[in-house]
Amino acid sequence: MKSDLGGKEDIEKLVNSFYDKVKSDELIGFIFNEVSEVNWDHHLPIMYGFWEMMLFGTGQYKGDPMTKHIELDKKTELNEIQFDRWKKLFTETVDELFTGSKADETKQRANHIASVMLYRIQQTRS
Repeated sequence: MKSDLGGKEDIEKLVNSFYDKVKSDELIGFIFNEVSEVNWDHHLPIMYGFWEMMLFGTGQYKGDPMTKHIELDKKTELNEIQFDRWKKLFTETVDELFTGSKADETKQRANHIASVMLYRIQQTRS
C-alpha cells in the first residue's frame, strides 16, 4: 500500500526511481548520459538535498540549477517536448510510489520548476 512522502528516505526512493527512468529514456536520456555526462554518485545526493529542501525545508542543498540548465542548453538545445517528458516521468514516478497531499505537492512543484526553467532558458536565447 502506498503512503505519502514523509522524509529523506522517501525522497531518495523517489529520486533514484525517477533517474533510473531518465537514464534509459529514449528522448531525454542522452542529455544526462552523453551531453552533460552526469556523475550520478555526485548528482543524486544533490537532488536528495534539493527535494528535501523544497518539500520539508530541511536538507543540505546549495546550488544554482537555473544557471546549470542555461549552460546545458548551450550544449544541446532544450525544448518543450523534452521538459514535458521530464514532467511526465516525474509525475509517473511519484504516482507509482506515493499518494497523499505531499505527493501532490511534489508533482505541482516539479511541474512549476520545469515550466519556469524552460521559460528562463528560452528568454536567455533572445
